[in-house]
Amino acid sequence: MVAFALKPTQMLRGILTALLLSVMPLEVLTTAAIAKPPDASVDTQVKVPSTMTSAPFNTNRYLKVPPNFSISVYARISKARFMAVAPNGDLLVSQPSTGKVLIVRPNGSKDPIISDFVTGLGKPHDIVFHKIDNTTYVYISETNQINRFIYNSGDIVAKNRQIVVTGLPDKSTPELRGTYGHELKNIALDGNHKLYVSIASTCNACKEDTVSTPKRGAIYQYDANGTNQRLFAQGLRNAEGLALLPRTNDLWVVVNNRDDILYPFNDSSGNYGKKIPSYVDNHPPEEFTKVRYGGNYGWPFCNPNPDTSTGLNNMPFDRDYQFNADGSVNCDAMDRIDKGIQAHSAPLGLTFLQNTNFPSLYSSGAVVGLHGSWDRQKKTGYKIAYFPWNSTTNILGEEMDLVNGWLVPTTQEVWGRPVDMVVDLEGNLLISDDYSGTIYKLSYTPPEQVKVYRDPNLTGVSQSFPTSPGVYEAIKGDLNVVGNDAISSLSVPPGKVVRVCQNETGGRCREFSAGDYKSVGGDLDNSISFIEVK
Repeated sequence: MVAFALKPTQMLRGILTALLLSVMPLEVLTTAAIAKPPDASVDTQVKVPSTMTSAPFNTNRYLKVPPNFSISVYARISKARFMAVAPNGDLLVSQPSTGKVLIVRPNGSKDPIISDFVTGLGKPHDIVFHKIDNTTYVYISETNQINRFIYNSGDIVAKNRQIVVTGLPDKSTPELRGTYGHELKNIALDGNHKLYVSIASTCNACKEDTVSTPKRGAIYQYDANGTNQRLFAQGLRNAEGLALLPRTNDLWVVVNNRDDILYPFNDSSGNYGKKIPSYVDNHPPEEFTKVRYGGNYGWPFCNPNPDTSTGLNNMPFDRDYQFNADGSVNCDAMDRIDKGIQAHSAPLGLTFLQNTNFPSLYSSGAVVGLHGSWDRQKKTGYKIAYFPWNSTTNILGEEMDLVNGWLVPTTQEVWGRPVDMVVDLEGNLLISDDYSGTIYKLSYTPPEQVKVYRDPNLTGVSQSFPTSPGVYEAIKGDLNVVGNDAISSLSVPPGKVVRVCQNETGGRCREFSAGDYKSVGGDLDNSISFIEVK
């Protein structure tokens, strides 16, 4: 055995590190070591079953994803919108165009089984599972009401319907005369069994929605059974994604902001009150923000300004030229937006990844489905955005791409428009696309690694090393999981060679090519303090 003279502080540090490493997965360590996980950088061909190759998959399609991810077509569902994973792993998918919510069940290696979970609804949209005492409910929104059904594990059809909220405005509301631009409803439920309902605007921008009953461009809160309605927040033009930050009752939303904004500054440009395409392109930003009780987030009187020193963070407001040019509404009194998103990206689904089985590199963050633009000279959106979450400061990090490529930059061709994202029980991210009629599955495969084990037969405490060339020495604390000189078996991935030595200066050494090796330490006097990956 090789002995090392260590200072007490070094010994304590080594013990604490070994204990910490022994209970933390490698991916968590990687997350701690880098501030931001890898973004979408690898052009990856979408894997498509032979039974699902109708357009747009009648030709090879590629999406850009982070390293070690793959993406495939899981199911084809026309105009698929919002989704929820049932406690047993089944997938529910809303289909507003048919009045249905579909259930998608795994079928081994075959295509999933798709059937009707509930039919005859009025443009069903959002779906949320929620447990109260010993009863699990599945809440489903319609344009004019919110339903809940009692759910038992394995149910393939909705049962025991209860209508908990009625009278929500939609096209049938007399004063709207059959016109309602954003009548689909989104919902969320918190840990105190409070139900949140987004009542979006009827228009691009208008004052009528701010004085209607109920107010539109607003979020209302109810008890889970639909009683005790109260206005929760307003000034949110079209909050499509509603989600509770895990382990809290903090409501967060993503908002589709207004179009065709007029230039609001009476400056020397001569553009005051005019529609200037270059200004419209980037104003006002879409919104990703925490929502408080009693909050007012500006629409239609005040628009977040991304052109200050804080950029898209905590943006101040500008007066809207059409509805607040004289400043009669105080924009300084509005609740600022936590995070802006490129104007006209059309954020829809919002999913926090904490408390899911998604890879831990990304599991402290949120994903947003950016459906894509129309009111912009150059298209934007058409991707899944990822926002790291800083659990110390409780703020969102800078936006990065998790999946993109539904928009082809060179041709401006659009072949897909993502809507919503959910994490299944295996840790895959399922993505709905209402344009191509697809449910995608984004899957992570851990990179190949060299693994060493404390015990023979590839068992016991283990430690992993990257396959990139590197040297690992016990004296430097590199072998603190398996312990100095305690390596007994070894696994080497294909194409790699690993050299192990008795001590840091060499001594007796052996090289191992690809394969699994038991009792490695036996012919090295059970003394290994140096590992080199070639």
